[in-house]
Amino acid sequence: MGPLQGIKVVEMSGIGPAPFCAMVLADYGADVIRIVRPGTAVDHRDVLSRNRPSVELDISTAQGQAAILDLVEQADLLIEGFRPGVMERNGLGPTQCHARNPRLIYGRMTGWGQFGPLAQAAGHDINYIAITGALHSIGRRDETPPPPINFVGDFGGGGMLLLVGLLAALHEVKHSGVGQVIDAAMSDGTSLLAAFIHGLKAQGHWTNERGSNLLDGAAPFYDTYRCADGRFIALGAIEPKFYQELRDRCGLEGSLFDEQMDQASWVSQKQALSGIIASRTRDEWCALLEGTDACFAPVLDWEEAPEHAHNRARETFVRVEEVLHPAPAPRFSRTAPGVPEAPHSMSLAQVMDRWAANRG
Repeated sequence: MGPLQGIKVVEMSGIGPAPFCAMVLADYGADVIRIVRPGTAVDHRDVLSRNRPSVELDISTAQGQAAILDLVEQADLLIEGFRPGVMERNGLGPTQCHARNPRLIYGRMTGWGQFGPLAQAAGHDINYIAITGALHSIGRRDETPPPPINFVGDFGGGGMLLLVGLLAALHEVKHSGVGQVIDAAMSDGTSLLAAFIHGLKAQGHWTNERGSNLLDGAAPFYDTYRCADGRFIALGAIEPKFYQELRDRCGLEGSLFDEQMDQASWVSQKQALSGIIASRTRDEWCALLEGTDACFAPVLDWEEAPEHAHNRARETFVRVEEVLHPAPAPRFSRTAPGVPEAPHSMSLAQVMDRWAANRG
C-alpha cells in the first residue's frame, strides 16, 4: 500500500535525518532495504526503523561492497548519511553506483554539505542551525538560545529536505532516464525553512533582537502561559478578529488591550494577561477556549498528546507491538499507507529473491 509501491530503495543505516527520510519513503509504500553493520541488533522500539528490513553487510569488505552494488543495480534510490568521502573510499560512491545503474537517484544527507570549509567537520543539529541564523532567533530576550530539540536541523531542514529532493529527482528521471546526486545539507535546509523570516526582515517587520518580534514570544497574543495548576496553554490570536475573540472570551477589557500591534504596550499587556491565565487551570481554559476562533491549544506532554480527542479522531498516533508511533502522514485518498510494521531483519538472499520477484 502507499503511493510509492514498486520503488526500491537502498538505505545505508545511520542516525537522525537519513533514517527519517527512509522511514517516510517506506511509509509511502517504497521497498526500502536497510544496510546495517554485522552484529547490529534489531530493536522493535526504534520508530525510525519501522516498515523496512535490515540486512547485515560490512561495507569495508569486497564481499559487502559487491552485495550492495548488486542491490544498487535494481534500486531506484540510495540514501546515505556518512561524512563526505566515506562511500567513495568503500567503493560505493556515485561514480561506482552509476556505473551499475545510470538511473539511480543517489541521496546524500550531511550537516554541512558535500563541499565547503566545514564539510569534513563533525557536528550535530544544534551546530548546523547555529550558522543559519535560526538558532539565534529562538528563545527569550536576554537569554541564551535554547536547544530546540533536533526538529529544525535534523528532521525539518535535513530529512524532509532530502525526501523532497529524492521525490523531485524520481519524477525527473522518468523524462531524462539519467539519475543524479542529491546533496542535502541541514545547514542549507534550515536556511530554506527560514525564508519567511528573511522576507519579514527585508520588509522591516523583523528585528535581529531575539524575543522582540511577532512570532518569537514578544507578542502577548502569540505565546505560552502558565495556568493555575502549573500546566501551560498556547495562544496564537494574530488576526484582529481572532484577537477580538480572545479578548471577549477572556475578559480582556479596558484600553490596555485596545492596540494589539502597539509593541510599546506588549510588556504591560503580557503581564496582565499572565495574571489572568494564572487564575484558572488548563482544563478550565480548555473548556472556555478550545475549538473557538481564539487560536488556542493546551500544551500537551508526550503522554497526553496521543489521548487528545482530536488526535484520537484522526488516528494521529498508532501502536505497533505496544510501541507508540506517529501515524504516516499526510493522508492519501486512494493510495493510503498501511499500518506501520516494526523493524525486522532479513538475509541478503531473501532480499534478492524479494526484489527479483518485484522487478519492474
